[in-house]
Amino acid sequence: MASSGDVVVEPGAVSVDPAARAADLCTLLESYLSPAQVHRVYEAYCFGAEAHEGQRRLSGEAYITHPLAVAKVLAEMRLDTDSIIAAILHDVIEDTPTAKAELAERFGEDVATLVDGVSKLTQIDFKSKAEAQAENFRKMVLAMSQDIRVILIKLADRLHNMRTIWVMPPHKRWRIARETLEIYAPIAQRLGINTLRVELDDLGFAALYPMRYRVLKEKVRRQRGNRREIISKVRHTLEERLAEAGIEAHVVGREKHLWSIYQKMRSKHASFQDVFDVHGIRVIVDQVDTCYRVLGVLHQLYKPLPGRIKDYIAIPKANGYQSLHTTLLGPRRIRIEVQIRTSEMDKVAEAGIAAHWLYKEAEQATNVAQARAREWVRGLLEMQRNAGNSLEFIENVKIDLLPDEIYVFTPSGEIMELPRGATVVDFAYAVHSDIGDACIAAMVDHRLTPLRTPLETGQTVEVITAPVARPNPAWLDFVVTAKARTAIRHSLKRLRGAEAVSLGRRLVEQALQAFELTLEELPQERVDEALVSLGSESLDAVFEGVGLGERMPWLVAQRLSGMGGEQGEAVTDRAAGPLTVRGTEGAVVTFARCCRPIPGDPIVGFASAGRGVVIHHRDCHNIRDYRNHPEKWLDVQWDEAVAGEFPVTLAVDVVNKRGVLAGVAATVSELDSNIEAVDQEEKEGMIATIRVTLAVRDRVHLARIMRRLRRLNAVLRIVRRKG
Repeated sequence: MASSGDVVVEPGAVSVDPAARAADLCTLLESYLSPAQVHRVYEAYCFGAEAHEGQRRLSGEAYITHPLAVAKVLAEMRLDTDSIIAAILHDVIEDTPTAKAELAERFGEDVATLVDGVSKLTQIDFKSKAEAQAENFRKMVLAMSQDIRVILIKLADRLHNMRTIWVMPPHKRWRIARETLEIYAPIAQRLGINTLRVELDDLGFAALYPMRYRVLKEKVRRQRGNRREIISKVRHTLEERLAEAGIEAHVVGREKHLWSIYQKMRSKHASFQDVFDVHGIRVIVDQVDTCYRVLGVLHQLYKPLPGRIKDYIAIPKANGYQSLHTTLLGPRRIRIEVQIRTSEMDKVAEAGIAAHWLYKEAEQATNVAQARAREWVRGLLEMQRNAGNSLEFIENVKIDLLPDEIYVFTPSGEIMELPRGATVVDFAYAVHSDIGDACIAAMVDHRLTPLRTPLETGQTVEVITAPVARPNPAWLDFVVTAKARTAIRHSLKRLRGAEAVSLGRRLVEQALQAFELTLEELPQERVDEALVSLGSESLDAVFEGVGLGERMPWLVAQRLSGMGGEQGEAVTDRAAGPLTVRGTEGAVVTFARCCRPIPGDPIVGFASAGRGVVIHHRDCHNIRDYRNHPEKWLDVQWDEAVAGEFPVTLAVDVVNKRGVLAGVAATVSELDSNIEAVDQEEKEGMIATIRVTLAVRDRVHLARIMRRLRRLNAVLRIVRRKG
């Protein structure tokens, strides 16, 4: 994140005396603050000017001009006194010897907390610039959760930095502009502060892609001249028709901002001529029911385009935005987008959560926006708690800030907002993390639906859960929400850790039998010595390493027994007996896909670093690669009470005629099995080979299925694939 001191003024800018800027700020503040409050702000200016004495921006201006400009942005939003003071002092902790305690004593605890919230972590050495940016963003989110004004100060700070970015070195300009477009402008949009968002977008666009910005700006200017007459005609016609209907309304023209046009062109692979909503109309009325009356008048006047009518009044956006949208086919078949909203909705649409301070009469509407903002911040906090590190967290935040959304319903009728492309799993985690962890299927519009199914606006979704269910790593391939992604990773890490500890304990206990010892019999002194020699802090950490295949159980047993043995030393008697496989060990015991062993098969285990124990069939061709690594072999056997179903692959030669696959499927179903995958391997004249993957309980179950399949007239031969 750019330091304010790195930012310079635009070429040709006239240097203004800081005292004059402070006077202008106080004049602006006098329009809504009391004299005593304005005096406090002036005291803060004097304090900040003294603290920054001798510091200069790259432009040569006194450093205090930047905090004053940030304060002015907030004053134009009519923020409270503490926010203005914090804006003036927002760099004193970071860039001067001033301590937080001194600010608290001089200006109050609230001001000190706000300033500390926007200050960067300058005392910590980070491995990379990206890590520093991510960790500072994490710190700011934590401060936001305490006081939402922190992000308003940060957005104003970033806005002035972007206004004064132009003579910076290109590599810095591009980095700051990209960060603005990817994080800060979307945050402004998420909080509903449209005025800030539009300026941040266009300034970032101009800095990151200056040539594209100039070309697009010129195209919009030319089109504005060509369409001005048509838009003006539509506006006047609409005003007359609304007056005839007895509707009082304020009708204005609006123009899509450049970054939004560019994004639409890029996402739809369209030319500028194919973007139809560059210019549009906004209708502002007094109350909600009038909005729908205006919509009726519009659709009588011009034909609406099917599928382009959106009701954000009934279903507001996540940032509290409310409006009716419709696209009309106007004169000369030009498409015109019209937005219809009340004056309160318009204020919230432009100022978002800042409307609470800017428009006192819009307080009720902004309470909704602020409640949604607080809910979003709570979601960020949950994400940062579950994220592995700050870099993962900031990437998840970027995903979360994607603007396109869909609206689906819970069975009770509650509306849930999700990004476009969200699946059933995303919905489940949006309801609650526990629901997501335990989901196994869903009913979408009363039809059973797979978990990876993308949802569409208007659908009703009911999640089906099971107490023993847990997240599947494959879900990470299709979920789109940051909350689902972080929750799945967090749950998998937690489950995997617990499973690894349990398996590792069993392996070490089994290995200790060779020394005629048990864990309970080991004296604490010997355990402590073994932990030192193994370089670990606890037995659970050792067990986890064993369970994940990162440590060999017999070597750990040697250290615990006190019998010696170096890391690479051969062990003649590893254990008294084989490890029993129950089928319920979770992610730390996996079954090789090449040979697909099932209960009853002779099996062998291999310790694989990071994966735990991988079980192969003894006849699997791939185990030849492990002949040269006997230290990784594990003696394993099936537990008598092995549980679950296991996939097995059959190659079935059949007479290639109609209905043969249906007969195979029906037979498998009759014998209480399920086909997980099927495809045709090859076809030679009248003979075809079908590869079928079934779920079976054990070899006995498989044998019954194979015997029954051989009775089918169309089946010629069945072979089980083992690698």
